[in-house]
Amino acid sequence: MSLLSVKNLRVTFDTEAGRVEAVRGVSFTLGRERLGIVGESGSGKTMTGRSMLRLIRPPGRIEADEMRFDGIDLLRASEREMRALRGPRMAMVMQDPKYSLNPVMKVGRQLTEGLRLRDRLGAGDARKKAIEALQAVQIRDPERVMEAWPHELSGGMGQRVMIAMMLIPNPDLLIADEPTSALDVTVQAEVLKILDDLVKTRGMGLIFISHDLRLVARFCDRVLVMYKGRVVEEVQAGNLMAARHPYTRGLLNCLPRIGGPREPLPSLDRSGTWAEA
Repeated sequence: MSLLSVKNLRVTFDTEAGRVEAVRGVSFTLGRERLGIVGESGSGKTMTGRSMLRLIRPPGRIEADEMRFDGIDLLRASEREMRALRGPRMAMVMQDPKYSLNPVMKVGRQLTEGLRLRDRLGAGDARKKAIEALQAVQIRDPERVMEAWPHELSGGMGQRVMIAMMLIPNPDLLIADEPTSALDVTVQAEVLKILDDLVKTRGMGLIFISHDLRLVARFCDRVLVMYKGRVVEEVQAGNLMAARHPYTRGLLNCLPRIGGPREPLPSLDRSGTWAEA
């Protein structure tokens, strides 16, 4: 049984210049697996992820033939029902921690707020659980980080704090938007191992949004390739490097290669009929 089912998802924005379609007819299912979504900036990856949690606000509008999570109709769910789902069952790691962490609250208070208000844990137990979450994402001095303000953290550390915050309630579905982009390769490997263990041991579903095609090919089970708000190709992750769609081939050809020729990387050819739709 699918954990998440999406059919003909559309996200539109009414602007002074007219109607803008950010997501156009996206359909997919997600089981207890790792689904990668790739594509260039502006292709609709993040909007697709935010739609699952109904985080698109006016003038944005979400429409779909079906958007169902574990039997729950997300389109018909009330805002109160969505608040009950966000965090405990569905969570999203946003791309940039600078805009996701509250700048006027210390990190420790932000990590423990949900535990105290939602789970009714005492201050001591909530703090202990938050410190364990920071240790799990390889933060070596969690006590200091708990007392830090967000602006005192590096980009990579802020990203790890966000990942820890989302993993604390052990959600059934995690949407990770570029979760490792600001991390060095060693910490990146540790974070990916944490996510992989959650999928395998808890049966969590993971939507992994990334620009890094090599990383997605190595880490995910299936991959959706998005262009101009629609899915142009779905492929098994192990076969991503051999994908045949012109857009996917164009993205792959733009990747630098160690030991490759020292010449400008090719630009994406958008002259095909696929680019006009």
